[in-house]
Amino acid sequence: MTSRTPATRPRKTASRHQPGRLRGVDAARGLALLGMMATHLLPTFESNADLTPTWIGLTFSGRAAALFAVLAGVGLALSTGKDKPLQGPELSAARRGVALRSLVIAAVGLTLGGLEVNVAIILVHYAVLFLCVLPFLGLGVKRLCAWAAGWILVSPVLAYLLRPWLLAPEPPLRLGHNPRWEDLGTPSGLLADLFLTGYYPVLQWLAYLLVGLAIGRLALAKAVVPVLLLVSGTVVAVVSKTLGVTAMEDWGGREALEKVLNSPGYPLGSILQVNLAGLPQEGSWWWLASAAPHSGTPLDLLHTSAVAAAVIGACLLLERLAEWVDLDLLLPLRGPGAMTLTLYTVHVWVVSGFYLKPLPAGWTEDGMYFAHAAIAIGVGIVFARLRWRGPLEWVGHGASLVGRGGFKALA
Repeated sequence: MTSRTPATRPRKTASRHQPGRLRGVDAARGLALLGMMATHLLPTFESNADLTPTWIGLTFSGRAAALFAVLAGVGLALSTGKDKPLQGPELSAARRGVALRSLVIAAVGLTLGGLEVNVAIILVHYAVLFLCVLPFLGLGVKRLCAWAAGWILVSPVLAYLLRPWLLAPEPPLRLGHNPRWEDLGTPSGLLADLFLTGYYPVLQWLAYLLVGLAIGRLALAKAVVPVLLLVSGTVVAVVSKTLGVTAMEDWGGREALEKVLNSPGYPLGSILQVNLAGLPQEGSWWWLASAAPHSGTPLDLLHTSAVAAAVIGACLLLERLAEWVDLDLLLPLRGPGAMTLTLYTVHVWVVSGFYLKPLPAGWTEDGMYFAHAAIAIGVGIVFARLRWRGPLEWVGHGASLVGRGGFKALA
């Protein structure tokens, strides 16, 4: 115990850290990536008549993608001043950098959108969210919390009122597929889909980035902050989900919605547990009382945001534990978490190769998922050990530098 001087441990730990990065945040991002892969490759429902949810559907559906979005807000906060947001010319430069980086992400997403794949690709929505959050980058934590709370409460109501109007025309203003380059020729349909009628409606999902910005503006290096995130996130997540389930099952919500659907035998109970994205949420205000994944209701946004906060808190606590025991415990998660754009892109491209095709002989869905996860973890570990950026992360970082300081920043 006495063989280590006080100066020895900090130098050893610091040498392993990439300046400016929080390992716990990268680890949470890696967990979000693996969770999204699970929902893409593993069944969320059992293959039987009543669509019994699987543990994958009950655990990751809605939560993994929301964690990914909340972490986008955290990352933006960390790159724009942490707990002391940038102001003046520095803030303007940062906004330009974020805007150019979002164009890179959008280009990747539109390219992936041209693939035939049974995956709801998030990247174009992700890029638009980056642009929408630009006005909020200079705000402090209190104002961000107020904005996030208001957005969680109000945006679902606006979406409920506006969606029927956008879906009324023939054809309705909904793409029915992932955004792709060709959709730029029909901007009304593309924008309506991105903001309201698509799988990841930006109008409601902006709440996740606001929550993430608020989290990132906290003093995350202080020991008490991760504990508060874990405890408060867990409590809010349990309360909001309990309230949503109670509203549906005990207060008559599900019965009222079944009447609206007018489809006897439809397994609404199972759908409410896993994914509500495919149902037209109109005709009853009861839709806003559920906490169903991908429903975009206040309780859904609150629950998934709280889960994300708890996960981030837990990962930050694990980071502190790893430093205390002097072991890189988070490497299998933080490695892929530092290059999610590249790994997500490759993952979607590989999945598209099996679209409407049988799996190779001897392969199962479980095996396919574990192969994707293992490769992502392995590649992430190598890149982390070598301190390399992922290829697409390098392009995005370069675009951000150009926006912040011109082409001289790349020299």
